[in-house]
Amino acid sequence: MTGAATAAGTGEVAADGHRVVPLVDYLHLRPAPHLVAHECRSCGARYFDHRVACANCSGRDFRTVDLPVTGWLRTFTIVEVAPPGVAVPFVAGVVDCGTTPVRANVVNVPPSPETVRVGMPLRLCTFSLGFDPEGVEAVGFAFEPAGGPDDAGHPGGGEPDGG
Repeated sequence: MTGAATAAGTGEVAADGHRVVPLVDYLHLRPAPHLVAHECRSCGARYFDHRVACANCSGRDFRTVDLPVTGWLRTFTIVEVAPPGVAVPFVAGVVDCGTTPVRANVVNVPPSPETVRVGMPLRLCTFSLGFDPEGVEAVGFAFEPAGGPDDAGHPGGGEPDGG
């Protein structure tokens, strides 16, 4: 399911007839996969979970905003030890999507400091997590390199120019 997905919302029907649900409620699969945040109308702070009040300014008025599907890697770690059943190594990172930090895994790139770099451009991707006994598919998200396999991002790391 990398790139375009087939359904959005809880329990909607995909093109082939099976039901699809995103793993988290801030992952929307239609019209194309993207993340949605709650933004405080007073100060602009963004949150993925539901808030009654803003942790930054105590404002109580929020709106939903779609985040860009591309961003750049702000920081990362290569995870070498995990609970049984979790494949290692893998890359866990923070992706800056239009100044909104998103914690997610970085996939489709070898997990090494030679191939993963701060500042590298990334794009949102989705993948199947499996099916429950009723045939409902759970869909997760991660980020993958936005350029070619040799895309090293911004020279020297750090923030991209103009950001």
